[in-house]
Amino acid sequence: MRIISRGIRGLSGAASMIQFLLFIARAFTYRTSQLWGISLLASACGVHTPDSGDVEPLRTEHVILVVIDGPRYSELWADSAELAPNLSGKLMQEGVFASDFYNDGYTYTNAGHAALTTGVNQAIDNYGNELPANPSIFQYYLKASGKPATAAWVVASKDKLDILGDTRHPEWQGTYQPSLNCGVNGPNTGYRMDSLTLMEAKRILATHRPSLMLLNFMEPDGYAHAGNWANYVRGIARNDRYIKQLWDFLKKDPFYKDKTTLLVTSDHGRHLDGVAEGWPEHGDHCAGCEHIGLLAIGPDFKKGRKLKSRYTLVDIAPTVAYLLQFRMDSVVFEPVPVAAVAGIAADTVAVGVQQKTLLKGATRKGNVISELFR
Repeated sequence: MRIISRGIRGLSGAASMIQFLLFIARAFTYRTSQLWGISLLASACGVHTPDSGDVEPLRTEHVILVVIDGPRYSELWADSAELAPNLSGKLMQEGVFASDFYNDGYTYTNAGHAALTTGVNQAIDNYGNELPANPSIFQYYLKASGKPATAAWVVASKDKLDILGDTRHPEWQGTYQPSLNCGVNGPNTGYRMDSLTLMEAKRILATHRPSLMLLNFMEPDGYAHAGNWANYVRGIARNDRYIKQLWDFLKKDPFYKDKTTLLVTSDHGRHLDGVAEGWPEHGDHCAGCEHIGLLAIGPDFKKGRKLKSRYTLVDIAPTVAYLLQFRMDSVVFEPVPVAAVAGIAADTVAVGVQQKTLLKGATRKGNVISELFR
């Protein structure tokens, strides 16, 4: 009302009434354009979004994705009071948990990360020798925002995840690439410990102030492939502490405080006991490999809620696009393997001959996870 009173102060008579009505119309248009603009933006991507009439203007300005590589749902979430007390306790109370959340595509590292960042399931080489077929959220964001490469980062314990910085798409390859900090010192330098990845992430956040970042923590997957159960569960417990430290950092830093969304999930799970080689491996469609879970914390989300609907990894990219208000193409390239993919799961064994794929046009399948929002 103070704004309106200042706007009409000094006016009188018919002229006053006309100008007053025009002022109200402009104010209403501005308010509704914020809401409708968000809905139209996501609709242009071919995804479902919350009804614009029920949504407040978004407060998220920054999105951080954390991928815990390769834990089973049973150890990370079902038994998390023991192994992951922060994720199952205070952090879950601060956000929304989607228990019915899956990787229903290809359940190995590079494919899971590609699905998460491009919104398309793809049977991709797991050694880091093949780029995703479609542009990522990083490329879309950098193009839409006009910001430099340091505004978007991939920070990964696994060096092979530098593939997330580019695409095979002929119209996007080599353009709008994010900054990379993967493995010991880039491709073919080996994996690094998750504690060092956390240190690098916090340094980058404090120095470069990115608005979009993906972190990959690899220890649960790495120790599981080695058949070391004690270090596998210890890796889960460490990642739980690291995510709590990261969230505390984001809440205290004035640049990120009250403006940042944190999404925590996994790229894949592991075989259930009695399936194939059991917990040390993964890569099929058993419930242990596909069931992963999603925790979402941020200023635009409900708190302390658990979702009952089913969602998958390809829903994350449209959700990030919705939060940061950029457009993703509704038609995507869907890779079709020429030969059957074999032996693609384990990071420690041969993947076999790199698969050749054909690219065909398809409609984007992922949707904004609208239940997350207030």
